[in-house]
This record gives sequence, structure tokens and C-alpha cells, in this order.
Amino acid sequence: MAEHERDRGGAMTKDVLVLRPEDDVAVALRDLVAGERIGSLTVAGPVPRGHKLALRPVPAGTWLRKYGQPIGTASRPIVPGEHVHTHNLEFAEHGGTAAAPASATPAEPTLSGTFDGYRRPGGRAGTRNYLGILTSVNCSATVAKLVAQRFDQEAREAGTDGVLALTHGTGCGLADDGEGLAILRRTLEGYARHPNFAGLVMIGLGCEVNQISALDLPIPTLTIQESGGTAATVAAATAALRELLPEAARSRRTPVPLAELVLGLQCGGSDGYSGLSANPALGVAADLLVAHGGTAVLGETPEIYGAEHLLAARAASPEVAARLLARIDWWRGYVARHGGSLDHNPSPGNRAGGITTILEKSLGAVTKGGSSPLTAVYEYGEAVTERGLVFMDTPGYDPVSATGMVAGGAQLICFTTGRGSVYGCRPVPSVKVATNTELFRRLGDDMDLDCGTVADGLEDVEQAGRRLFGLLVETASGRRTRSEELGFGAEEFVPWQLGAVM
Repeated sequence: MAEHERDRGGAMTKDVLVLRPEDDVAVALRDLVAGERIGSLTVAGPVPRGHKLALRPVPAGTWLRKYGQPIGTASRPIVPGEHVHTHNLEFAEHGGTAAAPASATPAEPTLSGTFDGYRRPGGRAGTRNYLGILTSVNCSATVAKLVAQRFDQEAREAGTDGVLALTHGTGCGLADDGEGLAILRRTLEGYARHPNFAGLVMIGLGCEVNQISALDLPIPTLTIQESGGTAATVAAATAALRELLPEAARSRRTPVPLAELVLGLQCGGSDGYSGLSANPALGVAADLLVAHGGTAVLGETPEIYGAEHLLAARAASPEVAARLLARIDWWRGYVARHGGSLDHNPSPGNRAGGITTILEKSLGAVTKGGSSPLTAVYEYGEAVTERGLVFMDTPGYDPVSATGMVAGGAQLICFTTGRGSVYGCRPVPSVKVATNTELFRRLGDDMDLDCGTVADGLEDVEQAGRRLFGLLVETASGRRTRSEELGFGAEEFVPWQLGAVM
């Protein structure tokens, strides 16, 4: 456990972890059985590892605290030593969001360092060296994949990372104006400028709503209808990529200041350990990047609900705080219009891993953002220009969220998981971090780092975070991730599809 956690009153034994002295629960670090003694407590019934154990009586209808914050109300009286989960703890609205005083001052960088990246014309730096094909509409997806299949081997033999076809399921059947189309176009434009691509082409059908002519693209474009059909388009797109290949093949890694690195912070398949080990360790790594002058992008707006006041209090200005809280209000209305609740977010896997409510999940999720001041809030896929810790409004669904961050300029993703994820994110490497050692052993081919060492008492959060930071710099410099070795990343390009499908 990190020194700062101990300073705030956290206490860990080999059996349980108490995060704050005011908490009503501890987290089981192993499976507990009925009748055994944990300190002064007698375990009332089985408590799976990663789940919560009541430390004191909690009357029905009262708030229960973890991380020193409310995570739900007791649906019936809870006695000390009892397992706390969905059978006796329920979600309750936390009363809305009020703008918090924002007085955090962004710190000046205090550290210097470099990674080995690809310097692109215009000055930006990438962590990978791909050629790519973007699609304006699902109708051109197969053609784009045929081009990639035809040219990938030649591009790799020339010394690039290969050819990547990024296809998606929209581009037509949507309104020809409004937020849905704007988001798609912003996402595609962001990928077209991404420095992990040495060159790209875009392929459309020709008659789609998302007309290529309306996009601001610095790359060659063509449509199937104007090119003469599938075979002709494949030949033309292949020829266009072949013209881009020599410059891509000449690209070499060179030292780049860490101040130019943009890191996307993701968590998926979370469990009861996420907020105790991997997420706060990633927060340490994010703070280290910010100290080097770099940028860390926190997102997944539905998964900060209930913890947004903690971020707003760290905002660099009242305007930044208000912008964050406005996005929370938008999401509250959005899910209500669809007959849902933000508490629908915890998945069956999250709940099986010990997370009971969205409030609990959010309090663990925000620890990925470390302790740096919040300098800006961005729309989905919007270009990230501020440095430091920033927030991007994205859904909690991992492929959609990471797609937005990459469109915004992230050249690296770090993805923590407790239940297990096989996610990849080409053209951006995705470092996957296990929250518990059992998962790391079971899914070893998919995990890049084990932070279960924190829960096992083998290192503290600060040590794990520094170890993770070192791995992130190595990955930005060319070290391949597990997901890259396995070939993940093309199918995980999923722009946020907002609005009616017509």
C-alpha cells in the first residue's frame, strides 16, 4: 500500500484492506469463510476475495462509505462481519452536481526525459509507423480490408508496422446534420492526422451521408462508385499507398521529449481490486508523465459519476469545473431519455468481481487520474491541445472510449482490468495491466503488467506506478504489447454512434 494511502488512514492485513478510517467496509484480500475471526470481527458468511466486508453496523436506508465516500444505501440492516453486495446495498442518486470552487494551479514540469518516437512533418511525434486506410462508411469496409490484405506484407518488408484498415458500422443511415455526424467526422479527421500513421488513404462508396468532400482531410481519397467498382478501387488505393511507402520506410525513431506524449487512461472489466491496485498505480504513472510536461487523458464519463466532485475540485479554473459537471448533467439526461440509469453501468462481470454500484465503480475509476490538477475538458474525439491531466467526454464502453482518445491525439493507451480483457488499439499500443495476480497468471498471454503485487503486499502503489511508468516509456519507444503480438486493434476501432439509425 502506498505511503499516501497509509497517511490517509488506510490499513491492510493479509486478509482485508481498509482504505479510509471512516469507511464502513473493508475489502477481502482472499476468500473469507463464515465463522473465522478477522481482528475483532467474526465473518458472518462467505465473502469472496475483492468483495466488501462490513466493519460496523449500518442501519437500513443510510449511506455506506468506501474510499471515504458514499457508494450506496443499505437496503436492509447490515451487521459487522457481513458480506456487503447487491443483496443489501443499493444505488441511490447522490443529489446532483454543484460547481465546486476551482483553485488548482497547473504545476510546471519538474522532470525531463525522452522516448524514442517517429517525428512527422509538421512536428508531431508518433509511437508507431503504420500506413492506413480509413473508411467514410460501412459500405467501403470490405474494399478497405482487401487493400490491407494485398499490401500489408510489402509494407512490412519495407520496414513499417504494416497496413491497417480501420472500418466501422456507420457513415450512412443517420441524420445529415447534428451531433452524431459531427462526432463521426471529428473522429475520422483525428485519425487522418494521427502521428502513428506515416500515411493514409480514405475510401468511400460515393452516395453515403458522410460525404468525403465534407471532411477536412490531409490525405488522398477515392470512392468505389467513381473508381469503377471493387477491383478498380482496390488497385487504385494500393497504388496510392505504394506512393506513400518510401517516406514511411525511411522513418526512424529519434529521441522525443516525454512532454509530447499523450496517454489515454482506460479501465475495463473492473473488479474490487481495480481501485486498490492497478488504477491508483496508473494514477502515479499519469502524475509522472504530467511532471515531465506530458498529457494524460481521463475519460469514460458514466464511470466518474459520483466522483465528479473530486475532479471538479482539482480543476484549474471554474470554467473547467463547470464544463466537466455539464457533461455529467448531459449523461444523466441522456440515459433517462432512454429509460435507463447510470447505475446500469456496472456489468455482470463488474458485480461478480465485487463492485456493487456505479458510485463505487467511479470512485475506483477516477484514481487512474492521479492527483494532478485538471487543466481542460474536451468533447469526444476533439483534438487535445492542453498539457497535464485533461478529461474527454466518452462513453464507458472501452472500444468507443479509446477510439475517441486516439482521435484526440493519444499515441499510447494504458488499460487496467480485473476480470480480464483482450483489448488492442492499433495504430496505438495498448498496455494492459492486471489488478490481481491470479488474473495475470490466468491470462498471461494478454497482460503486460501485474499490479496484484500491491494487494499481495509485495510493493506499494508508488512502486507499482513507477514500474508501470517505465513500461509505458518503453512501449512508446517501440516495445510491443501483448495485444500487438496477438494482432488485436483493427476491429476495436469503434466511433461513438450517437442518434437514430434510419
